[in-house]
Amino acid sequence: MIDLDGTLIHTAPEIARAANVMLKALNLPELTPKKVENFIGEGATILISRCLAQQLNTEPTQELLTAAKPLFFDAYAQIVAESKPYPQVIHALQQIQKMDLKLACITNKPAAFTMPLLEKSGLLPYFDLVVSGDTLAKKKPEPDQIFHICEKFSVLPHETVLIGDSKTDIAAARSAGCRIFAVPYGYNQGYSIAIDSVDALIDQLGEITDLIVTE
Repeated sequence: MIDLDGTLIHTAPEIARAANVMLKALNLPELTPKKVENFIGEGATILISRCLAQQLNTEPTQELLTAAKPLFFDAYAQIVAESKPYPQVIHALQQIQKMDLKLACITNKPAAFTMPLLEKSGLLPYFDLVVSGDTLAKKKPEPDQIFHICEKFSVLPHETVLIGDSKTDIAAARSAGCRIFAVPYGYNQGYSIAIDSVDALIDQLGEITDLIVTE
């Protein structure tokens, strides 16, 4: 199971562009791309809320959030497919396929953005299953998406590994009882991944084939 934003694809530049279109339309100060990047990881609604508040753990009014959502979604829909995979991602997916493993993309991004992005980037054919942020009632850090994937693949959580880039991925994996590998280059709200919080910290996806043991 592999996370999308910050793990497979560098989506932050396009997300930041859409967020600033939203903020400008609301006559609010724009944010630097790095600031927006630090808000990525827990779904679109939380990202929008953080952009509006311009700091973590602060909520905007419901009226402002309601007005902001369609502005962000409309802007992002126009550019979502412009994001590019990280180096060596396609090669890594090819190597995993050669190991005859089931592969799922697991993301908090809504399906309306997830599917065009995977398709345009050329990554969609590698996945047997895609679970987006609105596929189920709950998403990461809850374990529901992982359980759903395990059910579809007829495997137990301890027989799987989630590869992600954030504390959200780590929490979901730990709650589900699966292994968690993390990449250090993604989006973790500006914090480094603690090596003792994961089963492996890998510099890039190509390294996972050396860590996966198949029977």
